[in-house]
Amino acid sequence: MAVTLKVEGMSCGHCEKAVKGALGNVKGVEDVQVDLAAKTVKVKYDEENITIPQLAEVIEDQGYDVVE
Repeated sequence: MAVTLKVEGMSCGHCEKAVKGALGNVKGVEDVQVDLAAKTVKVKYDEENITIPQLAEVIEDQGYDVVE
């Protein structure tokens, strides 16, 4: 399963690395693609291990806002 989340507050390579690193350590996350220009994070994940709200929480724990 894959989801694209709109994320506010990412502006540089450090932001991208922080989000990728945090999500990469989560069980069930298979791939993370960050698009700084579009302000999106595309996450490929196993829905048996993690939910979309949990993915959003991981991103928000890094200091960014996931918006609808």
